[in-house]
Amino acid sequence: MDARELVRSVRVIKVVRALGTAQGLRAVRSAWRRRRADAVGLPRRGPERARVPGPARGAEPRPGGGIVHFARSSLRVRVASGGAVFCGWDGAGPEPSYALCGAGPEADGRAVLEPDTEGGWRVVSERVTVTVSRHGAVEVRTPGGVVLRRELPPRWWDRVAEAGGGARWVQRSEVPADARFFGLGGRADGPRLRRGAYRLWNTDPGGAFVPGDDPLSVTMPVHMVVADAGTHLVFHDNSWDGRVLLREGVEGAGSGHDRPGTCEVRMEGGPLRYWVVVGTPSRVLRGWTALTGAPALPPRWALGYHHSRWGFGSATEVRRVVDGYRERGLPLSAVHLDIDHLDRHQVFTVDRSAFPDLPGLARELREAGVRLVSIVDPGVKAGQGSAVYASGAAADAFVRDARGRVVRGVVWPGEAVFPDFTDARVRAWWGGLYAERLAQGFAGVWHDMNEPVSFAAFGDTTLPRSARHALEGRGGDHREAHNVYALAMARAGYEALVRLRPDERPFLFSRSGWAGMQRYGGTWSGDVATGWPGLRASLSLVLGMGLCGVPYSGPDIGGFSGVPSGELYLRWFQLAAYLPLFRTHSALSAGRREPWEYGPVVLEHARAALRERERLLPYFVTLAQLARLTGAPYVRPLWWASPEDRALRDREDAFLLGDALLVAPVMGPGVERRSVPLPRGRWYDTATGRAHEGPGQVVLDTPLARIPVLARAGAVLPVAGADGRTELEVWAPAPGQAGGGVVMPDAGDGWARPEVERFATRWEDGRVVVERREGGGVGYPVRVRGGGGVG
Repeated sequence: MDARELVRSVRVIKVVRALGTAQGLRAVRSAWRRRRADAVGLPRRGPERARVPGPARGAEPRPGGGIVHFARSSLRVRVASGGAVFCGWDGAGPEPSYALCGAGPEADGRAVLEPDTEGGWRVVSERVTVTVSRHGAVEVRTPGGVVLRRELPPRWWDRVAEAGGGARWVQRSEVPADARFFGLGGRADGPRLRRGAYRLWNTDPGGAFVPGDDPLSVTMPVHMVVADAGTHLVFHDNSWDGRVLLREGVEGAGSGHDRPGTCEVRMEGGPLRYWVVVGTPSRVLRGWTALTGAPALPPRWALGYHHSRWGFGSATEVRRVVDGYRERGLPLSAVHLDIDHLDRHQVFTVDRSAFPDLPGLARELREAGVRLVSIVDPGVKAGQGSAVYASGAAADAFVRDARGRVVRGVVWPGEAVFPDFTDARVRAWWGGLYAERLAQGFAGVWHDMNEPVSFAAFGDTTLPRSARHALEGRGGDHREAHNVYALAMARAGYEALVRLRPDERPFLFSRSGWAGMQRYGGTWSGDVATGWPGLRASLSLVLGMGLCGVPYSGPDIGGFSGVPSGELYLRWFQLAAYLPLFRTHSALSAGRREPWEYGPVVLEHARAALRERERLLPYFVTLAQLARLTGAPYVRPLWWASPEDRALRDREDAFLLGDALLVAPVMGPGVERRSVPLPRGRWYDTATGRAHEGPGQVVLDTPLARIPVLARAGAVLPVAGADGRTELEVWAPAPGQAGGGVVMPDAGDGWARPEVERFATRWEDGRVVVERREGGGVGYPVRVRGGGGVG
């Protein structure tokens, strides 16, 4: 047990103790059961033999590339039609894969494997060149020959006595000295990933987390590298436990002796295979989406404001809160119910004493424009009296250990068992249970505790690593299944909601997940700690997830664990108003999160943030549609359109919302002014209308009433007018320049494909002209802003 595991164990014990002695004793027994199960069910680590590829022996051309044979291994290289590069050692192919959507892209028929200099080989395509040295080093280059990434020959440690899940391996890579790393899922210390070791094992931090806590609930072996030479994304398609060691490079300041940046991936088993996607950031995310699937499109209401709390306790309290929003004229789209609405915390049940008519409550709220969203945990209470347990036992749906016994853990309802979501038959059974949630009136679900978590007084708070899983018929254990458990659960829920309500797009988001989870919904920060560091971590997580292909996410406003000050709550609220998932949430003991609980000043400023979010809803709808079509996240790093700008690559305290807006949140107490970095071009302060020129930075006021938001000159934003209808807010182009924007009107919450409307802006005879690129009239009221001198 390392220091981080010890800290997590202490946190879990504190959480469990709050529930009483019985639950604490269960956590102790669960930890011992897990340890005994692994002692029996896992292969012992015996002698190992180190191995490297050795010298090249020959090659076989294949579509899009070929196979290079070495003395002690082989490497398959294939360039896909979209330019993505696949490399698989030891016979590993792209499938089977939980991340890929379908069979993966077809090979580029024009890419051919051919001999290279010094006994190596190369594959040349329109977008990328791949070279393989005679000892197994792989270089990915631009068409012009600039090296983006160099993979050194890998090393394996083969088990001498038996397979036991395959060899451990390590692969070291070099990137340009100026490169910056991003991604690896949800990391509190981001979005730029500095020197350190990042674990690949989805983990409940046990209580609330702060920057420095790692790993968290969503880890992905996906990282993006941004350098002067270009941008590329790397995905190691392996769900086993592992670590990624990153070190940024150092430039020689003209001496010519640069130290490259390095990335070292260490995995405890599983295949050594990876994909590389190169191009601009937008092209990279488009290629990643082509590999792993388009993001699920949330219904329009899910882009509004959500209120959640662990501890509503009753339908009466829910009504009181909803009435409070209505009486104060505050927009509200959804209310989320946590485990306290369940019968003794049991999934797919209702506490009838506290919620005697939940369908009636849901109808009442729906008439007021408010949806109900339900928590769903994977742990099923074991024993008599649980209908879900009886049904699952009859269907043989629960995870078993190496000796064939059902694995038992401990979660909120007590002793619990866990469905094996890596079995299609179990996913169908579990999905059928969502009919009960829909019958109760819920419009969406949020998956929690699905790392998966099993409380333990010590050690890893999850299932035994020796627990057996179907893995789509291949068979295997929890070492391979752990990281994809939540992904498979999300698939079960999403596909069930599609079957049960085929005319409505599902709304589902999940605390944990893996590469490809965007196909089924989004995520949220998990239990971020209340405090200014937690606020900063919130933005890091959203940006990092977006660069891993998950565009819909957001934090618990105010933090999960404590009672925020009015200033902290408001600054968090103002940030979240510009994030995809705009939701308050808090722990049972962390107090209320209604804006009026923090006094009249905070209430008034929170009202302004809520109204601005409502005004921007047409823009969020457009961003959601664009994310589905292109993979581009709603929330983007400042360097998104200018990856060559080194100053922007190092700024983590502001972001772009789509192409049109730049948001600079306040991340600390008592801040009255802050510097705002500007990408190239003209930007207008939306509060004052004053223009500022980038690249560079400007210092702007940050009164408690607002955070700095700037609009790009020439931008066209769809916004809600005073009558609720969509109108175009156009920001004047800079003199001599043109601009434009895209609008994708709301097509309802079904599956209709929206129109793509493109607009152009330009100066003509001293006025700003707006035109639809497809021809015809503009079709919307237009309001032009900006156009003044540079401040």
